[in-house]
Amino acid sequence: MKAKRLLAGLALAGAVALAATGCSGSGSGGAGSTDGASGDVITVGFAQTGSESGWRSANTESMKEAFSAENGFDLVFNAADNKPEAQIAAVRNFINQGVDAIVLAPIVSDGWDDVLKEAKDAGIPVILEDRTVSAPDDLYESWVGLDFEKEGETAGKWVADNYGKQPTNLVVLEGTTGSSAATDRATGFNSAIEGSQIKVLDSQTGNFTRADGKTVMEGFLQKYGSEINVLFAQNDDMGLGALDAIKAAGLTPGQDIKIVTIDAVKDGMTALADGEFNYIVECNPLLGDQVAQVVKDVLAGKTVDKQYIVEDQAFDQEQAKAVLDSRPY
Repeated sequence: MKAKRLLAGLALAGAVALAATGCSGSGSGGAGSTDGASGDVITVGFAQTGSESGWRSANTESMKEAFSAENGFDLVFNAADNKPEAQIAAVRNFINQGVDAIVLAPIVSDGWDDVLKEAKDAGIPVILEDRTVSAPDDLYESWVGLDFEKEGETAGKWVADNYGKQPTNLVVLEGTTGSSAATDRATGFNSAIEGSQIKVLDSQTGNFTRADGKTVMEGFLQKYGSEINVLFAQNDDMGLGALDAIKAAGLTPGQDIKIVTIDAVKDGMTALADGEFNYIVECNPLLGDQVAQVVKDVLAGKTVDKQYIVEDQAFDQEQAKAVLDSRPY
């Protein structure tokens, strides 16, 4: 009898183990549902860049809302404080945890080949969000983001149309060096002002932060002073930091120095409505719902597009005033 009971117990344990293996889905990391449609919780690791700007905060909130427990997700969140090596370590940790999918907003474009291959070898799909990578596109499933080059081109065209017919001196606050957003926006902007009378006096990184934007603008003002006619900041936060530097120098932002930025977050739109900024190109941070749907589709075995581009708008002062109160971010 003892032997029979022991064999029965082992058989039951084996059945339970087999059922657990079936639910975990070894082909996609094993932490939750593999098809996104069974009703089981989907565990997603999200590697965010950090919290460097108002845009990034709005983007993080959008992602957390979309990947909520109410929507069937268990979100494992990591913000790397804009340190690429920390972000790579976070992705590798997600792989070791056996999450069902990884969402990555890469700080920089390069350096991702090895860890993305590790994810692929582990059967864990990777979806890029916001920024892109230089790694082969077979190492990730899809990308959801914005057309950064078009954003830069739109900003540059406005500057060229308004100031490019006469000699105009311009300085640039660049985003994080090596990021696809900074690289592509520069490409678009430079192509749009080519052939105009716009002269770029200087261009330096402000790391997409308000503090660095202020510091770099202070340096520009010390070096060039009233020679500066226009500032192009690759995001609102750097432009807002530059506002403080311009005011401290006894100049009037929006008048003595025209300011063009990208993002259209609440603080930036307020500065535009108040006449301290002159033009803003939008970069929509509300990508969460689209990314969550792509994750579900990938895990369900559905075919997804390699990229999904969210449309942007652009605003002058009057347009900013008209929409400011209704903006969700």
